[in-house]
Amino acid sequence: MKQVINTYKKYKLTVDEFIIMMIKSLPKEYIKNADIILKSHPNIQLIYAVDENYKQISPIICKQRSEDENIGSAKEHYFSQVTFSNDNFYISNPYIHYRTGKSSLTVVHKLDNIYYVFDINLVGLLEDLKLIEFNSTYDKIKRMVYFFGAFMLGLVAIILILYGAYIFGRIIFIQGEHDLLHNIFQTIISITLGIAIYDLANQIFEHEVLFTTFDKEEDRQYKILGKFLTSIIIALSIETLMVVFKIVLGDYDKMLSAFWLLLGTTLMFVGLAYFYKTIKESSCEEED
Repeated sequence: MKQVINTYKKYKLTVDEFIIMMIKSLPKEYIKNADIILKSHPNIQLIYAVDENYKQISPIICKQRSEDENIGSAKEHYFSQVTFSNDNFYISNPYIHYRTGKSSLTVVHKLDNIYYVFDINLVGLLEDLKLIEFNSTYDKIKRMVYFFGAFMLGLVAIILILYGAYIFGRIIFIQGEHDLLHNIFQTIISITLGIAIYDLANQIFEHEVLFTTFDKEEDRQYKILGKFLTSIIIALSIETLMVVFKIVLGDYDKMLSAFWLLLGTTLMFVGLAYFYKTIKESSCEEED
């Protein structure tokens, strides 16, 4: 949304002029020719008319249907701050359309004391003018792939958490369980990894499937990676602690494994700290 608005602001005069020329080229009886207009101009989302008393006098005509429930409704609140240009045009600021959820503009053309309202898809308009690059087919395919990937990660996360709960249940309810310490740590590791993977799946689903936008937070992917690495380091630290406890209990064969685990976990701590330090310095430089 932010990139779309910034692009529109940058080329506002050109885009507004194009919109006015486009509407001037339409058949003058807008409501009667609404079906033709909507078919020939896919970026026009709907059309309706309001009289000089700001009462709606026509159905809201969309691409797929016509709605006449609001005929006669008052529209003063929409027109109270409207200032028309010399050509009797008014173009609103960009907003998210309540029907389509897309960045849109509302254009009002006054003809013979009748106000004709057009809602225009701003993203499609900027794409047609080659001011932004957006491919709706590719975007749908990308969302489907991300949805499937996030769904599978979510399943893996749930299975890991359930496996941890299963091991914990065996410890409590099944007699004859041996190596209590090992099973407890196995439960903790399984649940920790499950939560980490679920958080990753949640981030992908939220930002790439539900709320994907043109404007990407430049540090968002680093935050996701940082949270995931933190969970992995916690799991490795628990595993290291488990091996150390086994050594304390007399299993000295695990000494070398504990050393390498401790060394690897320490290196990951240092690497993660440097990673966060680098990202923080980089974001400060951008703000400056």
